[in-house]
Amino acid sequence: MVVLATKVYVEGDARERSLDALRSLVANEIEDLDVEYTVGVRHDDFAVVTIEGNDEVVARNLLREEYGEVTPDFEDGETYVGTLEGWDEDGFVLDAGEDIRVPADELGLGQGTPIQIVERFGLVQHTPLRFVYADPDSGTHRLADEERDRLYEWTRGSGRVNVNSATRGEVRATVNRAGHARDIVTVERLGLLEQSIICKDETDPPGLLAAIGTYLPAEIRCMIP
Repeated sequence: MVVLATKVYVEGDARERSLDALRSLVANEIEDLDVEYTVGVRHDDFAVVTIEGNDEVVARNLLREEYGEVTPDFEDGETYVGTLEGWDEDGFVLDAGEDIRVPADELGLGQGTPIQIVERFGLVQHTPLRFVYADPDSGTHRLADEERDRLYEWTRGSGRVNVNSATRGEVRATVNRAGHARDIVTVERLGLLEQSIICKDETDPPGLLAAIGTYLPAEIRCMIP
């Protein structure tokens, strides 16, 4: 069994659509392997894939590499993935099966409070973020260097609109419905239900947010370079 570091936190029909999307994503990763698998959701909303077969070790490793894994055991100095559950003046709180607090001075994302950083990078709740675990007796957790690099790379682009509570297919369909398909480059998947709409150079991210916001019952934020 692999507990993926991405959550299924919507309900009703949206939950069923999300699970269908997750099954498709898992199939894309491991369908050529000699395994049988089932997809489910843990009590804390993390996605779970149970795998059996001759290639089960390979399949688990592929999914761990693609999505990160929620594990009960952490090692000092190792990198893991947690979902962004909250933020305040003191730092970020990530859910990695347990609450991981990354203090403000360990974010490494430039000046400003954590609240200002969330706004500047357009981060939405539940976005998977990589962090380096620190033994509580010897140090503090920090965002991983590769995560900092990824977020800084966003600021060198043409702007983004980040969304949660919707699959990639639902976000693409919403952009099309709002008549803005030609205004974006693509929709980048951050997690199962967290997406980043990459705008074209001439597209105004706040304008795109306003156009699609009425169609999506979601948290939506802009990243303006």
